[in-house]
Amino acid sequence: QVQVVESGGGLVQPGGSLRLSCAASGSIFRFKAMGWYRQNTGKERELVARITSGGSTTYADSVKGRFTISRDNAKNTVHLQMNSLKSEDTAVYYCRQGRDAMDLSGGVWGQGTQVTVSS
Repeated sequence: QVQVVESGGGLVQPGGSLRLSCAASGSIFRFKAMGWYRQNTGKERELVARITSGGSTTYADSVKGRFTISRDNAKNTVHLQMNSLKSEDTAVYYCRQGRDAMDLSGGVWGQGTQVTVSS
């Protein structure tokens, strides 16, 4: 059973930076797409960034130019570097391992990590 565990959330001032990490178990990590989602109370969970097994990345329009997703296959880890944070980035951030090289749907979720952007 694959497990996905996020870390790195916390409280940061507007304009600041945070780096989230996601560690996944299993030897097939390098063959799976990985993604970061976020969810606020009363809102739907939204995809923030995705990286395929080949390293191609896509981002939500709201975070383009500020967030960067990367992966380290040797450590079974994916990161989300978040810069120029805004109050509207406040949310619980979830990591997800996809079912194949491209597709995140139906994949395994982590438990989430809270990011709060506030002065």
